[in-house]
Amino acid sequence: MIILSVETSCDETSVAISIDGKQILSNIVLSQIDIHTLYGGVVPEIASRNHTKFVLEVFIRAINEAKIKISDINLIAVTNGPGLMGSLLVGVSAALAFGLANNIKVIGVNHLLGHIFSSNIDNDIVFPAVSLLVSGGHTDLIYLEDYYTYKVLGVTLDDAVGETYDKVARILGLGYPGGPIIDKEAKKGVSNIKFPVPKVDLPYHFSFSGLKSAVLNKYNSDIKTNEKINISDYASSFQDSVLKQLLSNTKKAVNEYKVNTLILAGGVSANSALRELFKNEFSNINLLIPKFAYCTDNAAMIGRAGYLMYLKNKKTNDEYILKTYSTARFSDL
Repeated sequence: MIILSVETSCDETSVAISIDGKQILSNIVLSQIDIHTLYGGVVPEIASRNHTKFVLEVFIRAINEAKIKISDINLIAVTNGPGLMGSLLVGVSAALAFGLANNIKVIGVNHLLGHIFSSNIDNDIVFPAVSLLVSGGHTDLIYLEDYYTYKVLGVTLDDAVGETYDKVARILGLGYPGGPIIDKEAKKGVSNIKFPVPKVDLPYHFSFSGLKSAVLNKYNSDIKTNEKINISDYASSFQDSVLKQLLSNTKKAVNEYKVNTLILAGGVSANSALRELFKNEFSNINLLIPKFAYCTDNAAMIGRAGYLMYLKNKKTNDEYILKTYSTARFSDL
């Protein structure tokens, strides 16, 4: 089955063409990072305007690069949530219009499922599995009994891990996006500052706001007392606390549910320290980490998730997609 997939949940405009979501014929991703860097974060209105401006161009590039005809396409898969409402609406509207004009079925895909199955593009999942999904907007632990049966084990109670990286990078004057900058800076330093490892009473849940505040308070205190500030040590110490919390909760889930596969997914899964840590700590099970091209938001992962949802006979009517595009959660699956 040839699938055209669309992803516009945040600030990447992406369209991909694939066969069953496995053989990727094209995966065009137009990033807006340079634009939003000026503001230190994604501005929703600017993001949606740029999606509107470039979405047709990305459609054309994806189809041309895949070397197919429009009549070859069997299914359209589009992210319908969660995400920025304006950004989502651009992608959903474009997918529905394209489907209507060319008599192609359209299926709405949960963005988080896309991230989870990004690792399934190049690898096979041996169920049951646990997925740690870490991104700018999400920090979730998900149990998967099979491709179609999911259970949310834990979520962040405040900031997502990617959001926390961005905020700490801003505190330290490192710029945006914070994740790759701090990851790079941490390699130059040592973890010699005892930042707290957040603990939550609820099992498997996460919290990062206290850690962010601890970094801010320490930084401001050092400035007031004229202490020598080593930004690399700050980055290394902060990242060490983040990784300890992610590892602790994930280990508990893997051991309790006795899973065969652990999936590390989402934009923060591109973090080199996190990838290395998980490879060392989970060498005894099937660890799946998507290649870098599929870590951040992209349409290829939506194509794979869309294909699996279509096999489940998920609804493909326009009313369902429009109704759920801004509120889609795992409870909708």
